[in-house]
Amino acid sequence: MVSRFQHAPAKAAPFRAAALGAALLALAACGSENPPRPCPLVFSPTGIGVDIAAPDASRVASASMRVCWNGTCVTKRLVLQPSSTSVPLGCHGTGPDAVCGASASPDGGRHGFADIADLPKSPVHVTLTLRDRHHRALVDQELVVTPKATLHSGPQCGTEGVQAALTVKNGKATAR
Repeated sequence: MVSRFQHAPAKAAPFRAAALGAALLALAACGSENPPRPCPLVFSPTGIGVDIAAPDASRVASASMRVCWNGTCVTKRLVLQPSSTSVPLGCHGTGPDAVCGASASPDGGRHGFADIADLPKSPVHVTLTLRDRHHRALVDQELVVTPKATLHSGPQCGTEGVQAALTVKNGKATAR
């Protein structure tokens, strides 16, 4: 009869000891924060966002941007969506568990986002072009922006995407 509980060969013992040591180290690291703070599963894409304020937004029929760094250039067409602002609806109660509300209200602006997978965390040259329905340039402006890694829940959760943002107001683009 063969036992189900056979001993592993002696040469496997160092590997088991190393695995056990790694597991104990991982458990010790998990207990270093009391209690450990969970990191949310939040997706943050890599790219550049554009917000166009009213009344400029109403005149824009198409938008594109050209982004260049280290000899690489990428041209992206932007799909613009209506933007909104939050309108407070007040709170019920005053304590830490009070319930507060807000409503989204259209603000006449529009926004878009260009996905740029390899966007670096170093200065890039962005040429933003906004055209009217007659294909005339409303904005054709170059800016230098430095994208940054997004940290949603603090440094213990690591970074997500690399992003930069532009705002267009009164016919002029600026980096945020």
